[in-house]
Amino acid sequence: MKFFIIAGEPSGDNLGAALMDGLATLEPGVTFEGIGGPAMTARGLESLFPMDELSIMGIWEVLPKYRSLKARIAQTAEAVLASGADALITIDSPDFCLRVAGLVRASRSDFRTIHYVAPSVWAWRSGRAAKMARVIDHVLAILPFEPPLMRAAGMSCDFVGHPVVTEPRATPEEAEAFRQEHQIAPKAPLILCLPGSRRTEVARLGPRFDEALKRVHDRVPEIRVVLPTVPGVAGLVREMTASWPSAPIVVEGEAQKRVAFAAADMALAASGTVSLELAANSVPMVIGYDVAPLSRMLIGMLLKVDTVTLVNLVSETRAVPEFLGKNCQPAPLAGALMQLLEDPAAREAQLEAMNLTMDRLGRGGEAPGLRAARSVIEAIRSRR
Repeated sequence: MKFFIIAGEPSGDNLGAALMDGLATLEPGVTFEGIGGPAMTARGLESLFPMDELSIMGIWEVLPKYRSLKARIAQTAEAVLASGADALITIDSPDFCLRVAGLVRASRSDFRTIHYVAPSVWAWRSGRAAKMARVIDHVLAILPFEPPLMRAAGMSCDFVGHPVVTEPRATPEEAEAFRQEHQIAPKAPLILCLPGSRRTEVARLGPRFDEALKRVHDRVPEIRVVLPTVPGVAGLVREMTASWPSAPIVVEGEAQKRVAFAAADMALAASGTVSLELAANSVPMVIGYDVAPLSRMLIGMLLKVDTVTLVNLVSETRAVPEFLGKNCQPAPLAGALMQLLEDPAAREAQLEAMNLTMDRLGRGGEAPGLRAARSVIEAIRSRR
C-alpha cells in the first residue's frame, strides 16, 4: 500500500508519525509521500516542502501569505494525483488539508480521502461536517462521541482513541526530585499555572491567573506555583512573571512539563487539550478562558454546549469548574481553587471524572496510532 499523508502543525506531525508506525506494523512494505514535520520525517517521509509553512494561526497572519499558501495547495494536490497512492490522509489543519482534498476530488472523484481529527461540530458550526463530507470519505475521531455526528453528515467514521492516553508520564521519584530541586516543602500545595501556549493567550490570561493565585497565596501562604511554558512564548512568560506577586517557578520544555505535572497538586489552566493532559496525571483543575470582545460575542452566539472542558464533555459530568468570557476573573478563579484546596469531596469528584475520561479515551487498549491504521486499512478494503 501507498499513502499520501499531510500534517500541518506539530500535533498533527505526532499523530501522523504514530499512524505511520501503525500502518507499517499492519502492512509491511507500506510507503508514504506527503508533508510532515520532524516526527514524520524520522519515519522516512520526504516532506514535499517544510511543514512550518503551514503552521499559521489567525486571519491577519494568513493574509500576507495567502498567495503562497494557495500555490502550495495546488502543488500538493498535483503531487497527490501523481503519487499513485491508495488514499490521501489529511491530519487536522482543515483550512489547508480540506482544500487539497477538494482539488483532488475535483480531478478524480474516486480518489479515497481520509481525515484524522473530526471538526468540533458538537461545540459550534455544525455545518462544517456536511461541507467536509463533500471531499472526505472517512474520518478518524479522537473523541468517543464524534462518530455519530460524522456519520450523520455522510462520512464513515471510527473512534480510534486519543493520543493523550499513550503520552509518557514522569515517575513519582522524578516528581519528588523536582520538588526538592525547587525547594518545595513536602506538604506545600503545588499549583500549576497554565495560561496557554500562544502569545495572545498568555497576555490576556496571565495577569488574571496571577491575581487569582495571589489571592489564594494570601489565604494559604505556603503554596508554590509552577508555570510550564514552551519555546515560542518562554521569553514573554519570563518577562511577564518577573513582577508577578505569585512568583511562579518557570520551567521550559516537554520533559520539565511532564515532571511538573506529576509533582502538582492542582492546576489553574486555560481551556483546551491541556485539561486532558492534567486528567492523565490525576491533577484536579480549574479552567479559565477568554478571547477578544468581538470573538467572545460571536462564539457565545454559536456555542452549542454548556461546557467546553473536554474532561466534562467526555465524562458527561460537570466536575471541573470553568470560568469563560466575562466570568474569567480573579475572584471566582481563586474561589474555585480554594474549594479544591479545602474540600476533599470536590477533588474526589474530579478524580472520578478524570478516570472515566481516560477510560473512554482508550486507556489500557490498543495504541491510538495502531487503531487509526486499522481503521484506514479497513476503510480502503471496504470501499474496494
